[in-house]
Amino acid sequence: MQHPAQSSTPPASAEFTDFVARASASPDVVGLVLSGSRARQGMATARSDHDVYVITADRATASTTASTTTTPTTSPAAPPAVVEGRRSPALDVMPLSLSAFRAHGLPGDAHAWDRYAFAHCTVLLDRLDGTITQLVQEKATLEGLEAHRLARSELDAYINSVYRSLKSHCDGRPAVAHLDAAESVPYLLTVVFALHQRVRPYNKYLLWELRNHPLGAPQWAADVLVPRIRRILADGDLDTQRALFATVEHAARRAGHGSVLDSWGADIDPLRPQGRSPSQPHQGVGQGE
Repeated sequence: MQHPAQSSTPPASAEFTDFVARASASPDVVGLVLSGSRARQGMATARSDHDVYVITADRATASTTASTTTTPTTSPAAPPAVVEGRRSPALDVMPLSLSAFRAHGLPGDAHAWDRYAFAHCTVLLDRLDGTITQLVQEKATLEGLEAHRLARSELDAYINSVYRSLKSHCDGRPAVAHLDAAESVPYLLTVVFALHQRVRPYNKYLLWELRNHPLGAPQWAADVLVPRIRRILADGDLDTQRALFATVEHAARRAGHGSVLDSWGADIDPLRPQGRSPSQPHQGVGQGE
């Protein structure tokens, strides 16, 4: 697999630097966080915008809105983009109150899908003595119990998709077998990263994440894992699905998730490479869970 050339980050746009300066001067703004390609070395191009989360004090949204329609005060007013947001070719501003930011991206939040945005991001401003930085760190990784629960639920979903793919293949339905194989990939990636207490990256950053922040074991290296995923997405190849399933099963059992696998009983046997048995014996697999 060819690796794209790593380039230095393009210079920041004048629109971005001006916005950061103006937002930082506003007392209503308590935090600024840069995310996206601009925060990840080697990912930004000349077309990359600056993704900025602007965190305001909980009282600020109402007061700032009022200040734009009444007599100006002597304090610097927050830029309108802080209140309304802004999207341009150079700048994408996402305003959030401090209360909203605390929950943003976490389980149960409507924007839980946005959590990876805070992995490897850059805190540009933290007026709360480290509170913004701490909240970012909490979003950027999975704590132990959260990772354990997520790995178990997504492992079950992964097994279900692989099982359905294999069953449809055996029933002579290659199109739906391929579709189920493709649907197994997001579950697979969530499991793999959860086993390492990591947030699954957006697809755009998968290769970057595996190369710059490797998961350690050689089977999860970018040049090993990604070609397997691409083959599954290409045609749902059964041998590739089985080989990858065996790798996931071994890692899941070592992490204490054997009971999830064993709950499938004999139905799980065809998912393994032919002639292979579980990486650990059935007896005592669930101990310590």
